[in-house]
Order: sequence, then structure tokens, then C-alpha cells
Amino acid sequence: MDVNGVEICVETFGAVTDPAVLLVHGASASMLWWEDELCARVAAAGRYVIRFDNRDTGRSVSYPPGHPGYTLRDLTDDAVGVLDALGIERAHLVGRSMAGAIVAQAAVCHSQRVASLTIVSSTPGGADLPGMSAEFLGYVGGPGPDPTDRSAVVDFIVGLMRVYSGSPHFDEAAMRELAVRDVDRTVDIAACLTNHFVMDFGAPLDIGLVAVPTLVVHGDRDPVFPLPHGEALRAAIPGADLLVLAGTGHELPPPVWDVFVPRLIGHTG
Repeated sequence: MDVNGVEICVETFGAVTDPAVLLVHGASASMLWWEDELCARVAAAGRYVIRFDNRDTGRSVSYPPGHPGYTLRDLTDDAVGVLDALGIERAHLVGRSMAGAIVAQAAVCHSQRVASLTIVSSTPGGADLPGMSAEFLGYVGGPGPDPTDRSAVVDFIVGLMRVYSGSPHFDEAAMRELAVRDVDRTVDIAACLTNHFVMDFGAPLDIGLVAVPTLVVHGDRDPVFPLPHGEALRAAIPGADLLVLAGTGHELPPPVWDVFVPRLIGHTG
């Protein structure tokens, strides 16, 4: 559908009359990484679930690799634009990883459109917080796969998911199936793997300006943003709650859905 003058791929689950929950994923991740079953579970609990492909992911608009024609603020406005396109006045926003910054910015810049925030595996930033693990930095620090080699790209994504996990929850077969689906539907995989990391992020957001009910969700084994990042988010956002997922990395895997989904439903009730 047309969102802010560009083509954005959107999918919904559940009844449009239920409270809307907009799922926004992080860097290089299409909407498929909000798994079908997770979306269906949330919808079955009485929520109108919306997921979409950010620019340069999945079937949404794509730009030349290395030259994204947008900023983080544009991705924020796209999230609200999806609500406009669906005729939704207000929604509960859920952002993972990089999208924690997207939904937080939406709550500050479009406060009348945001009923609540749920921020998963993200960070407020800050030099005093612990850094990323050596294993993760080593994995992403290389040249990356040849984007014309489908098998190499799939293997790279599966390996990245393994490093992200850092936990016993990693399911290689499920991750490989999802990676294959994602690669096969992506307009330009080279742009997908590159552009979110080179776009203009703008000035850092004062996270303390968030004034909607906020739930921070964080794994205690996150190798990208260790748990103190989630604790810092909780401390910086007035009135925020923190849900710590035991034995969980930079992920939201099926074994924790029985914990996560009820908390999300309660938070968005």
C-alpha cells in the first residue's frame, strides 16, 4: 500500500474492531521475523495485529545498496503512515532492536497516535553501557555474504540468528526455513543487508520524553545489547516496567511466547 508516497508491504491478523498492535522490526529484518504463529497468538487474544516490511526489507520499496533515500525519522513516520493507510487513529506500538528507537520516536513526535510502547531487545544508548559481545562483533565485522549467492546469504542469516540467540532457544531448522522465505521475497537483498546500517539516524532522542505506558522486554543473555541496556531503558522512561526473559538472547523465540504474549496483552489492555 502507499505510505508517505512509497510502497510498503503490510499484513494484518485478527479483527479490525480490536485494539491495534503495530509490530515494527529492527535493522534488515522484514515483517516475517514477527513469526506468523506469534502474530496469530496475539490476535487470538483480542488484538488487531499489524506487521509490515520497513523500507529496504521484504516487498517494500528498495533503494540502491549503500544509498538509502531515507532517515530513521522517515521510518518512524512510515510506522504512523501505516496506521493512516489502515484508518487507525491510535495503536499500541511494539519495536524490536533498532525499532525500539523508531517506536520511541513515534511516541514523542506522534504522541496522540501511540497508546503504549513495548520495546524489545533495544537500548537507550550511552557510553557507560556494556558493549556488544566479541562473538557478535566478530561475526558482523567481516565482508558479509555475496548478495548474488542465495545459499551464502541464507547461511549468513542463519549464522547471525545463532549468534543473536546466545541461548539454548536457537532452532536452526526453523531459522533456516524463515531465512529462505525472507530471502526469496526480498526485493534487493544487497540493499536489505546494507542500507539500515548507513542511513542517517539523526540526533539522539531524549528517551525521558516518552510519556505513554511502556513495557521493556529484554533477554538476560543478549549479546548485542546486554541486560543493563534494558535496565537503563526502564530507568530512563518514566513509569516503565521491565520484563526479563531468562536464558534469552537478542531474540523473541517461541519458548518465551507463553511469558511474553500474556504480558503484552495485559500491557495493551
